[in-house]
Amino acid sequence: MLWPFGTIWRPVRRRRRSTGIDLRWLSARTWTERWYPQGIDVGRLRGRRTLAVSWFRQDRAGRHLASRVTMIDLDRSRHLDVVLAVPGEDGHLEPAAIHAGGLAWFDDRLFAAATGQGIWEFDLARLRRVRGSDAHRLTGSRRRGGRSTVLVAVRTAQHPVDLRCSFLGRVFTADGTPLPRVLIGEYRGNDRGVVGEFDIPSAAQPRFVERDRVAPGLRHLQGAVRWGETRFVSQSDLLHPGALWTDRDGSWRRHPVPLPAGCEDLALDPEAGVLWTLGEHPWRRVVRGIPFSALDLPG
Repeated sequence: MLWPFGTIWRPVRRRRRSTGIDLRWLSARTWTERWYPQGIDVGRLRGRRTLAVSWFRQDRAGRHLASRVTMIDLDRSRHLDVVLAVPGEDGHLEPAAIHAGGLAWFDDRLFAAATGQGIWEFDLARLRRVRGSDAHRLTGSRRRGGRSTVLVAVRTAQHPVDLRCSFLGRVFTADGTPLPRVLIGEYRGNDRGVVGEFDIPSAAQPRFVERDRVAPGLRHLQGAVRWGETRFVSQSDLLHPGALWTDRDGSWRRHPVPLPAGCEDLALDPEAGVLWTLGEHPWRRVVRGIPFSALDLPG
């Protein structure tokens, strides 16, 4: 299928399991060590329900080169990539060389966690088409020339936040109404990482405003969302299955539902009644949807 600008949508493998839905990549992105998947959220692109998965690209020295967001059409099990870019001083676009550890999608506004650099905001309403050597440069590739074409979302703001900003997730009321708030959290090798709740920037208030902060006391936090009074956080454990933790009354409990190995961000999907997450390790990469019924949520 071609959309837009002649861009080709590519298939993903969709499998229903007793524990939910698994989406798997049907290309080198299953195993590549050039790109790593990180963030996730759900929104609408051109009116279609779409799952967004962020990736970062790094070199052998571990330096970030570029980032992108894979848009998965949930009804057709197809995907395309949108490259993230920043405007340069000379008017040329430059790669958004960030970790993109979490996503929060509000209408045409896409927020990405830029570890150590606050939260970056991108505009999905004005996607650009870039060709040739510029397309390769924005994806961090060494190739030059050619006929490659990429879609690009350009950064519109860089929001400072008084946290490490490793990941972010959205906030919903107990009946599934989305709120203009996000949870922003820190990945740390110790148990001192915190998760803050913030109002997102608006015309009246052009910065993130903190409303609450909690310290789960867990190492390797990877994602966080809130449904009503219940917070969910994900915790990775190298190549072992990840853990999902919940907090309803100020005490954190490990949920019996396991997460994928190398688990990352979390995203609530009230329309489908699913909690989405993903695994980052090569050969083990999966995008998993866990039904609300398994989490004791209405759906």
